[in-house]
Amino acid sequence: MKNILILLLVSQICLAQQGKRKLIWKEDFNGKTLNTNTWNIELGNGCPNCGWGNNERQLYTNENHKLAKGKLIITAKKEGDKYTSTRITTKSKQEFQYGYFEARAKLPVGQGIWPAFWMLGSNINEVGWPKSGEIDILEYIGREPKTVFNSLHTQDSHGNTINTKKTKIDEIEDGFHLYAVDWAKDKMDFYVDGNLLYSFNPIQKTESTWPFNQPFYFILNVAIGGDFGGPEVDDSIFPQQFIIDYIKVYQ
Repeated sequence: MKNILILLLVSQICLAQQGKRKLIWKEDFNGKTLNTNTWNIELGNGCPNCGWGNNERQLYTNENHKLAKGKLIITAKKEGDKYTSTRITTKSKQEFQYGYFEARAKLPVGQGIWPAFWMLGSNINEVGWPKSGEIDILEYIGREPKTVFNSLHTQDSHGNTINTKKTKIDEIEDGFHLYAVDWAKDKMDFYVDGNLLYSFNPIQKTESTWPFNQPFYFILNVAIGGDFGGPEVDDSIFPQQFIIDYIKVYQ
């Protein structure tokens, strides 16, 4: 009963934040397979493809995810001498500018794990990264337990993670939680379970400091190791699952 009351309270808080905005898009993963009209499955190990490699160890495949009981399950595995995982995007298929973006998800855990729910600017092919901008709605790394990261990458920061906040949440590794960003024309607010964790509102908004005046697309993935996940990976933790219940967009 206590858990039900907590979930009801969180839902009420999130509804209050959304105000009078309308639900314009949702992905509830109720099909048998990913909808290819919405999702791209990206393959490879990052660095040879460049633009999204951060010295991670995993190989992204088409076999490390499934849909079950209305949820997307991304499974990170250790298979022989390699690590495998899944990375999907909505690039050129579902892109959004401004709004309240929310996912309900359950984290994988353990040393070396690095799940994320994030967004990239739709012009990345034309201008490159970090000029395109990046919105990290959720990042978690197993080497820093009970902690979530909210970050923004811009040309002004040279891609470095300086516009960021990490927050200790004791229960974050238990069950499902709501991860959200409220993206307005001149400000971004990041939330977990309806609690405001970080706000970004640069005084001078230029192409270098605020590339967030264009459409962005979603990315879901589980990386292993790498620059942020850390050089040490505990092989005993695998397999690990990143479970996403839904994604919703309000405007």
